[in-house]
Formats: sequence, structure tokens, C-alpha cells
Amino acid sequence: MLTAADFLPPVWLRNRHLQTVLGSSPLRGRRGARQLLEMAPRTRELILDGGGGVRLLGLHSVPARGQPHGLVLLLHGWEGSAESTYMRLAAAKLLQAGYEVFRLNFRDHGATHELNEGLFHSNLIDEVVGAARDLANRLGSGPMAVGGYSLGGNFALRLALRAPAAGLALSQVAVVCPLLDPARTMDAMEQGFPPYLRHFENRWRASLRRKRELYPQLHGFDDRVLAQRMRELTRWLVERNTDFGTLDRYFDGYSIAGGRLAGLQVPASLLTAADDPVIPVEDFADLELPPGCRLEISPWGGHCGFVEDAALNGFGERWMADRLARTPAA
Repeated sequence: MLTAADFLPPVWLRNRHLQTVLGSSPLRGRRGARQLLEMAPRTRELILDGGGGVRLLGLHSVPARGQPHGLVLLLHGWEGSAESTYMRLAAAKLLQAGYEVFRLNFRDHGATHELNEGLFHSNLIDEVVGAARDLANRLGSGPMAVGGYSLGGNFALRLALRAPAAGLALSQVAVVCPLLDPARTMDAMEQGFPPYLRHFENRWRASLRRKRELYPQLHGFDDRVLAQRMRELTRWLVERNTDFGTLDRYFDGYSIAGGRLAGLQVPASLLTAADDPVIPVEDFADLELPPGCRLEISPWGGHCGFVEDAALNGFGERWMADRLARTPAA
């Protein structure tokens, strides 16, 4: 079984920013697309019912040969999509192992803005639970495994927490660099390397502009609103488009820090990096996990990077596939 100790990049590749940037580089993106083509899976778009009229679109891929060993649901990070580099690479590894894979787009991600009138925010866990239940009912013949990255890791773990009450059978969960405490992550981004904050701000502004184009009667905010920095733009969203009222309550709503995962009934594996510039490693020190859950912290890897060598091979996708292609007791 692969563990964080098996990730040993050369010394020149141990910089946190180099890891983070290379992890989602166009070269690795093209590699993911090429690997999926080589696997020649049967892939189709599928819209899932998230409940309450919410529709979420994803990509369902089945191995070209043989009966699939099981179904894996993959969840991307904020402002990522089903076509993000890490999603393609993880899907290719899982297909190679004989699993069918569903790569879900969250609301307003992956050019799906027209499917729902309301804006995405990170407390919309109920619609992801609903979509997972719809997926299991339509495709699953047994327990489903779930993988997630960054905010997608946060959603995956919250999905696992709610699965028993939702009647959703999950075999296991594996997450890479999961967001634990949103308030601390906001602080880390504001105090850290400026390009990361600018990257997310620009991606989010573009998403909101697209929503405004599609539904101008509902979303009449002007460019002065969009010009705000991350914290104030988030506050604006919370106050006008959620019932949380304050930014603190909003962040608390999707935090999984401290003892919030103590009630997990699904085996879970968590991989993170001590040098992650976005998710503070200190957040993991107070994390309470039940038996059957495993936390692994690598000294290196950046944020969802885990690039192994000059050829840009990725440990993260190998680890993800290794975890989700195993029985929970392995």
C-alpha cells in the first residue's frame, strides 16, 4: 500500500510553489487527456438530480473491457472541474484498475452555469449528497467509493458524514489536501504567496460574470462588486445569497476541523503536505478521526501537487487510485 513516505521527489523538486504550479501545469493536463484517450473508456455526460430542482452534470466513464470492479465518484476543488488535470489523471488510473468513474461538476463549475439559477457556495452539501444518491441509484450495484481534492476533499468527507442518514452506501473515501478550516485557509491565502489569491479571485469573478450574463434578472451585481478582494466578495455573497448572515457562520458551516469528523462511519484516507501553501498543516494537528481512518502528511507536495520527477509523474493520482481500488480492510 502506498503511503506518504513513498513520495520522495528529488531535492530540486521539493519547493512548495514549484510543486503546486507543476501539479496543475498544462503538460500534466495534456498527459491526463492522453491517458484517458489511451484507455478508450466509454464516456458520456450525465445530469444528476441534486434535489429541489438542482441539476449537476458530470462525466461517466466505463472501462473499455471487462466488468467494472466498482464505481468511484470524484470531486474537484474550487473553480476546478471534471476536466481538471488531477481529475483526469486520477480517472485514468482508476479506469486502468478496472473501475468505472464519475467526475462530478459542482454547481457553476465546468461551464455548467446555465443548469441552475442560484449561485454556488461551499455550504451546498445537500445537493452533492442528492446527486451522489441519484448516481448510486442509477448506476451502482454495490457501495460506491469517493475521492476528492482540496474543497472537493472537504465535500467528500462531509458526504461521508451524511451518507448513513441519506441511505447512501459508501465503501471508502480518499482525499488529497482537503480543506478543513475555511477561515484559516482564507487567512493563509491573504498572508501567503499573492498569485494564489489572484488566481482564485480571477476565476471566481469570471464565473460570477457568466452567471450574470445568463440570469441578469436574478444577479444584477455590477463590476464594482466583482472588483472586491476575496474576503469582501465572499462576505457580499454570504449576506445576499445565503441564510448564514455573517462570514464567520458561513465558514463554520462547512468547516470539518477539530472533532467534526469524529463521527465518520466510512473508512477514510487523507493525504496532505506539510508545506501546502493554501491549507495550513497546523489544522491537521487537532483533527479527530475515528478508527478506520488514516491521516498521512508528507513533508513535500505543495497544494495538490505531489509531482514525483522531471517527467511530471504524479504521486497524488497513484495514491488516490491505490486507496480507492482497495477493500477498506486492506
